[in-house]
Amino acid sequence: MEHIQNLATEYGAYIYALIFIWTFFEGETFVIFCGFAASQDILSWTAVFLCAWLGSFFGDQLYFWIGRRWGTRLLNHMPRWRPGVELALDFLRRYNTTFILSFRFIYGVRNFASFAMGMSGLDPARFAFLNCIAACAWALSFAGFGYVFGEALETVLDDVIHIFGIFMLVFFSGAFALVFFLRRHHRREAARTAAAASAAAPVSSPTNS
Repeated sequence: MEHIQNLATEYGAYIYALIFIWTFFEGETFVIFCGFAASQDILSWTAVFLCAWLGSFFGDQLYFWIGRRWGTRLLNHMPRWRPGVELALDFLRRYNTTFILSFRFIYGVRNFASFAMGMSGLDPARFAFLNCIAACAWALSFAGFGYVFGEALETVLDDVIHIFGIFMLVFFSGAFALVFFLRRHHRREAARTAAAASAAAPVSSPTNS
């Protein structure tokens, strides 16, 4: 452990740069591992969190702008991306803000989400604001999880990561279901109100000539 701490002290800047680069593309497993290293005083947890936050934020900003600028052209050259992009766009149409805040936790669409949102015509300033919040929540979740449960992760890291990913998926699936139910209930209430108003409206009788 002392040898590892010495390496971290000597090459710490490179490790933090690696966290930034890794999370630029994905990397929750690496962030959990670095959170665990922080729990052992090998790395600074604050630095791990900030690098993961910034890497995740700027990575998805880049994917958003690529989708906005070259999305259609790239899909024509990479048709195998189309199902993932269409799924992400469908989630965006249904859940909008909730999806933007949670797509990092949703396996199957996360790799295409920012790219698809760039193609959707979503306001760049709005995406940047929500993406910043979402990246913060993502980095806090995984770096914090690695730190808090560091001791347990020594022996069961892979299993715990899998379970945590399932938990987050179930959590956000529940959130999606709640949003869907509330919107559906709101539409039904609006339809009932409109029907009641129409029934209560006076019927004009024809004038005698």
